[in-house]
Amino acid sequence: MMARITMDDVGALARGCAVLGTGGGGDVRTAAIAARRTISAYGEVPLVSLEELDPDALVLPLSGIGAPTVSHEMIAAAEEPVRIRDEVERVFGRPPAAVMSSEIGGANGVAPVAWAARLGLPLLDADAMGRAFPELQMVMPTLYGIGATPMSIADEKGNSGVFATIDNHWAERLARSATIDMGCSAMISLFPMNGEQARKALVPGTLSLCAELGRLVREERAAHRDPVAAVTERLGGVELFHGKVVDVSRRTEGGFARGEAVLDGLGGCTGERMELRFQNENLVAERDGTVVASVPDLICVLDAEAGTAITTETLRYGQRVRVIAAPCDPRWHTPEGIELVGPRYFGYDHDPVRVGMGVGA
Repeated sequence: MMARITMDDVGALARGCAVLGTGGGGDVRTAAIAARRTISAYGEVPLVSLEELDPDALVLPLSGIGAPTVSHEMIAAAEEPVRIRDEVERVFGRPPAAVMSSEIGGANGVAPVAWAARLGLPLLDADAMGRAFPELQMVMPTLYGIGATPMSIADEKGNSGVFATIDNHWAERLARSATIDMGCSAMISLFPMNGEQARKALVPGTLSLCAELGRLVREERAAHRDPVAAVTERLGGVELFHGKVVDVSRRTEGGFARGEAVLDGLGGCTGERMELRFQNENLVAERDGTVVASVPDLICVLDAEAGTAITTETLRYGQRVRVIAAPCDPRWHTPEGIELVGPRYFGYDHDPVRVGMGVGA
């Protein structure tokens, strides 16, 4: 585990978060710029582990919400985390002890560095997913019966509000509606929890893992080795396909970036075809019509040579890519986890295809 996040760590962290974003979570480039600027202004960010949290400590989960196609172009205001924190303090009557990322993937893994620096708080080396998912109830705390609300939301215009909902699915519905009115991009704090709950319901060590992945990509490239193979091995995954992007269909619907991408095979995959289906994140990968990977496991599209991750909103015709799949936190493969984030939830009529284990495993 790293002791703190410095200016020099941001690049590696961003590369790793992009990989675990599975195509979503928002583009890491603008989040990395914001993190560097805020560290420069307010200082380095201490990291704390789940074990170091006081059982009664109030944890402040923060993330962006909306369509990545919009958030990539909409610049957040510097005071959004301050307004969110103030709302949380007002509701709970005490200040938070640490900031955490709701999802480690994409910009939502990097942006909390800037938010923690701005608030003068440590950042928790953990998150609520171990990857990125498109809907806010799709977090480990839901599996542990932790409520999403009180939930605070704020936009760059100065609007903010607090929701109390009857369950976590209603929190998603109301937050998504508000986000659409806010321009399909906002900041949100939800699933407030104490240190004891956090130790049970979060995925530990994910910021350190992302920084390790990012350094691994940089070192493998510098040594003229294969960064894709190195990342795949570190995650315990498999390479699914090597190909060229030949078609992308993408649309913004209901606050999400939805679509499909088609790849024609290269190298050992010549003559074959892969289709990726996504809702912010890559959800299903089909090779010649057969599903070879699906949520809740991770499906990541990487540049074939550089090993850097390519998000669903930046997929373009002609890109040479390699698609890998990696196992998720095993708690997502429980019956409750599959009900919450499995293929059928997203409208795909098949059981999960688990990395290395096949359909229904």
